[in-house]
Amino acid sequence: MTLFRTPQIVLFTRDIDRATNFYRRLGFEEAFRTPRVGTPIHVDLTLDGYRIGFATETSTRNDHCLDPVADGQHAAVILWTDDVHAGYAHRVDLGATPIKPPEPWLDHLLIAWAEDPEGHLIQVVQTVS
Repeated sequence: MTLFRTPQIVLFTRDIDRATNFYRRLGFEEAFRTPRVGTPIHVDLTLDGYRIGFATETSTRNDHCLDPVADGQHAAVILWTDDVHAGYAHRVDLGATPIKPPEPWLDHLLIAWAEDPEGHLIQVVQTVS
């Protein structure tokens, strides 16, 4: 028996509209939001069966009595692609901050790093022969 199912990650944000709009432009689709009207405190987006959530820093503090961190490189969203160069350029065109341009890693991957508008790391990765 498997105890858990349907894993996802939730990133904390100070500007949930900016964060979710950026990922929508990358191709993610909205799957959940609360509240449904007005500025949300939590939004889930999906892409190819993967679910990523965004929760406001304020709501997480007030609703759950936690101490979330919305700054820094605490997590990375990994996006696989067949064209790292195009994926890297596309993220930057949408407002991501370039961190490291495409470069080989190990002996079979090509990776590039950027930060989304909220400062979360995004890695685009491609298998190469």
